[in-house]
Amino acid sequence: MADQGLVKETACAVVEKLKAGDVTPLDLLDVLEQRIAEVDRKVNALPTLCFDRARTHAKALMQKPVGERGLLAGLPVPIKDLTAVSGVLTTLGSPIFKDNIPAKSDILVEQLEQSGGVIYAKSNTPEFGAGANTFNEVFGPTRNPWDTSRSAAGSSGGAAAALASGTAWLAHGSDMGGSLRNPASFCGIVGLRPSIGRVAHTPKFGVDRTLGVQGPMARNVEDLALLLDAMSGEHAADPLSLPALPTSFLSATCSGKTPKRIAYSPDLGITPVDPEVKAVTRKAAERFAEAGAIVEEAHPDFREAHECFHVLRAFDFAISKAELLRTKRDLLKPEVIWNIEEGLKLTVEKLERAEAQRVAMTQRALEFFDKYDLLLAPATIVPPFPVENRYVAECDGKKFDNYVEWLGIVYAITLACCPALSLPCGFTASGLPVGLQMIAKPRAEAQLLAGAKVLEDILGVRGTTPIDPRPPR
Repeated sequence: MADQGLVKETACAVVEKLKAGDVTPLDLLDVLEQRIAEVDRKVNALPTLCFDRARTHAKALMQKPVGERGLLAGLPVPIKDLTAVSGVLTTLGSPIFKDNIPAKSDILVEQLEQSGGVIYAKSNTPEFGAGANTFNEVFGPTRNPWDTSRSAAGSSGGAAAALASGTAWLAHGSDMGGSLRNPASFCGIVGLRPSIGRVAHTPKFGVDRTLGVQGPMARNVEDLALLLDAMSGEHAADPLSLPALPTSFLSATCSGKTPKRIAYSPDLGITPVDPEVKAVTRKAAERFAEAGAIVEEAHPDFREAHECFHVLRAFDFAISKAELLRTKRDLLKPEVIWNIEEGLKLTVEKLERAEAQRVAMTQRALEFFDKYDLLLAPATIVPPFPVENRYVAECDGKKFDNYVEWLGIVYAITLACCPALSLPCGFTASGLPVGLQMIAKPRAEAQLLAGAKVLEDILGVRGTTPIDPRPPR
C-alpha cells in the first residue's frame, strides 16, 4: 500500500528519502496515482496522466547508482500542457491539438529528466496559455482547492492546484503576464518567474521571444529552489540560455542572507487593487522589519506598462498563431482571436515605441535596485474569483478595457526583465490565500530566494498545503 503520508512531505525531504533508499521512484508514483484518484476529480489539475511512461523511466533510473540519478533522484514532476513531452498527449488546451502526441520532448523536459525528474502528468492550462483563468474546451476548468467554486488563476493553474491538493511535490509552469505568479497566489503556493534565459526551452516561432519564460512551482521556497536548480543551465538549442551558476539556488536560499532595504508598493502606480489584498500584502511586507530590514513605500516608474505589454503581447500572438487564425479560426476562443488580430494590425512605428518603452522601464528598474534589494507588491490585485468568470472585468470601482489589463501588476515586472515570485503571505477574511510578489534585479534569483525564505520563516504560512479540496463556502 502506498504511504499517503508522503503527500504532506516537502520535496526536499522526499528527495532525501530517495537518496537514502527509504523510498523508490516507483513508490512515489504509486502514492501519486492513489492521491490523484482520490482528489483530482474535484479540481481537474492533471487531466492527462502518463504513469506507464513514468514507471518505465523510473525503472531505468533505478538501474543507476543512487548518486548518479540527478538532483531530483527520481522525484515525479508534472509538465504544463503547453510543453511537449514525447509520446504524451500535449493539447495546449486547444481543440486544434486535442489529439497531438509529440515525438520529441521540449529541451526543458529533457533537462528535467536528466536531473532525475520523472514525468507522470500534464497540468491543465487555458488555450495556448492565454488568460489568467485555467479553463479550455478540451478538459474544462481547473478549480481552486481552497474553494472549488473559485478559479485557480492561470495560466499555470493546473500546476498550482496540483501542488495545493497534494498531487505533486514540485511542478513546472511558464509565465508571460504572471502565469507562474497568479496561480501561486490564488492557490497558496510559491511560483517563480526566473530571469530571461535562466531555464532553457525549445524556441518556437522566434529565437528571441522574451516575454514568456519557463519556471518552477512548489509549496515552499526551498523546494522551489531545488526545482530551479534542476531546471537551470545552458543549452545550444536555446541561444538565450544562461550557464548554471557555481553556487546552487538551494544553498543560496538557505544562506539566511537578509535584504537590508526593501520597497513595498500596493499598486506599482498603475492599477487598482482590492483593499483586502492591499492590507494583507502590506502587513506581510512590513514584517521584514523583524529581520532588521528597512521597509519603505516606493516603486519604479512603470507608466508605459499597459500600452507596452498590449503591443508586445499582441505581436507575440501574431507571429506564433497567425497561421492558426487563417486555418482554424472556428476552433479558437474569442480572447485568442482578439490577441492575434491586435497583433496583425500593428505598425512598425507601434512596435518601435513599445520596444523603446520596455528598454526605458528596464533601465529605471535597474536604477531602482541600486537603492533597494527587493521590491514587494501584491501578486494579484484580487482574491480568487468565481471559476465561471473568464477574467476580472473590474476592481475597486475601475472597469478594465480588455481581458488582460487586470494583470498589470505582474506584467510590468515581465517587461522590466526582473525575476519575481509569489509567496503565500496570508488569507482573506473568508480564508482564501493571498500572494506577495517579491521582485529582484535581473539575474538576482539567489538574492530573491534568500529574501523570500527569510520572510517565509517570519510569516509562518509554510506548511498550509497540501489540503483536501474544499467545497464552496
